[in-house]
Amino acid sequence: MSDRMIQDSPTVLSLRLHQRNLPRFFPLLQQGFLVKAPGGGSIRTILCGYWGLGPEYLEGRIQTIFLNGKPVDEVDAAMVGAGDTLALSAAMPGLVGATMRKGGFFASLRANISHRGKGQATSEGECLVGLKLFNLLIRELGPFFLEKGIWLKRAVLEEILHQMPEDFWEGCWAASLNGEELDLQALRAMAWPTGENLVCLKVIFSPG
Repeated sequence: MSDRMIQDSPTVLSLRLHQRNLPRFFPLLQQGFLVKAPGGGSIRTILCGYWGLGPEYLEGRIQTIFLNGKPVDEVDAAMVGAGDTLALSAAMPGLVGATMRKGGFFASLRANISHRGKGQATSEGECLVGLKLFNLLIRELGPFFLEKGIWLKRAVLEEILHQMPEDFWEGCWAASLNGEELDLQALRAMAWPTGENLVCLKVIFSPG
């Protein structure tokens, strides 16, 4: 099964954590993960219509967007489907930041590497797309996507959990696997089935 296909009965691991544990996920959120999206939709449709981000947040806060490594200027023309990866960033400093900013004054300087949207959106049903978050958006959007559910390769999730230090687990108040309560010691020592391509991780953070 492709890593970008949604499994009919996915394995879902849910965690309830103290909010101090959020930074533990920052490297993962920057490295990239998978999330559900409507295949063939524009970037604006996915961010605002499907994920529910406000139009003002897209226009004012998300200053730089990459689709498959190419900077995007027209969020209504760039279509996203299974196998694609979006990278989102707030304003980046310096000339590089100004040049990569969507629709910015210096966008013409990188015209030869910019993404060019083509054609109309076609429905492909729900799929999984890659997402990477950078700088301020890691802290702002990270909890939002973790609560909605992110999809990771089984081996990646297993490695993350095994590497978490003791203070992470002291701030882990509850865990469940496919809706069934899971003992934390069992989770820490758990060997995930090798046949699982992807696991959906859902995390809720709270102050206490």
